[in-house]
Amino acid sequence: MGLSDPDWDIVMRAPLFKAMGATITRAMIGDRGPKTYGRGERVFDEGDPADGFFCLIEGWAKLYRLREDGEEVVVAIFSAGETFAEVAMFLGGRFPAGCEAVSPARILKIDAAKLRRAVMDQPQLAFDMLAAASMRLRQLVDEIEHLKARSAPQRIADFFVRQAAATSGPARIALPYEKALIASRLGMKPESFSRALGKLAGLGVAVERESVSIADVARLAAFAVG
Repeated sequence: MGLSDPDWDIVMRAPLFKAMGATITRAMIGDRGPKTYGRGERVFDEGDPADGFFCLIEGWAKLYRLREDGEEVVVAIFSAGETFAEVAMFLGGRFPAGCEAVSPARILKIDAAKLRRAVMDQPQLAFDMLAAASMRLRQLVDEIEHLKARSAPQRIADFFVRQAAATSGPARIALPYEKALIASRLGMKPESFSRALGKLAGLGVAVERESVSIADVARLAAFAVG
């Protein structure tokens, strides 16, 4: 079964497919549909053949590497409408990191050969992909800069503000994935995350299992930027 109309809307949010345009994207994907993954289920392992790239249709997924001591290092976390593993696919060989669903997820895999044929037919696509990769690199650099420049409580505050639908007043957000992964994404150990979280109570932040209530989003946003 192929993609539904709502799924196509999500696919076309991805910068890469937006640059390609709907006609080329639909021709390349064809009637391929997304695969459903459970929380904690592996999408691919580090070292697997890089025979395609992926678009997240629903849920969350992480890219990670394992150090020699067994500790996991989170490389990136993706949400619906984002693509990943394009660079590894074009370089050929094998995936340099593993991928795992961190929530129930639906993920579309695009065959490498189909994309290569599309690029050969439309050389401009190579520049579109380069532009999309450059945009992601800039976002990564900005994220690293923010992590370096902000205190642990500010990083958590910024994360919560980005999850909130409102820009002012009270809000309640559902944590998108487990706290240990949030800590890793923000460059903290779980114990440091817990201590920093406690310091946000004075700003009206209360954590209840898998949700967070914020007394005033605008006040928390102001704290996050210092």
